[in-house]
Amino acid sequence: MQTTENPGRERILARIRSALRTQASTRHSEPVGDIFPPIPDALDRFRRECEANKTECIVTKDLAQTEEKLNELVASLPNGEIFVQDAPLLRHMAASWSQRRIRWSGEGVPSEATRAAITLVESLVAATGSVLVSASCGGRGASIMAPVHVVVASIHQLVPTLDTAFAWMNARGTAKQNSMVTLVTGPSRTGDIEKIIVLGAHGPQRLVVLLAQDDLLVSADGLSAGPTPDC
Repeated sequence: MQTTENPGRERILARIRSALRTQASTRHSEPVGDIFPPIPDALDRFRRECEANKTECIVTKDLAQTEEKLNELVASLPNGEIFVQDAPLLRHMAASWSQRRIRWSGEGVPSEATRAAITLVESLVAATGSVLVSASCGGRGASIMAPVHVVVASIHQLVPTLDTAFAWMNARGTAKQNSMVTLVTGPSRTGDIEKIIVLGAHGPQRLVVLLAQDDLLVSADGLSAGPTPDC
């Protein structure tokens, strides 16, 4: 078979060989500094980002009011099973839900009959309105299986940026201790079909954050945590 000459190919290969003999300069060797402006009021920014993300953010004055608002939310949910992270704090709050069937995370993953999931969080991120959860927060499926995801958090879990959230997570060894760590930014959505936004495409169609402004430090397992790491 006759070989067809391709001078263009040889020119391209020659340029590649020449480039490989020369060491490329390193770009951005110096620190570039902060890219985004600082966030002076993390709570205000978090609330505004939640509104943009279609997340329902309910700020309460203390844990008692959080419990009251959570009871109202539970009463408004459609009939069916509620999946709840098995944590001391949520066990206490669920004591008055005698009319609802509760599936605790220790009993297994959420089922198809689950109407809502109620969990704690690792942290909240003001810059993006995101919720950082891990497998400790009710398991891998707690934040994606039910049509409604309700999060209970404390103001001490609110950090300004993703960098701070990741530094805090690394300081506590969260990634090493869990099989899953993920950021949830608003309800699940897609715009694949005719660019029309549809909520609940691949997960919850409703995300509710109950944020208590009190001195209680809530960890992902529902126990009182120590001081916030200096990240």
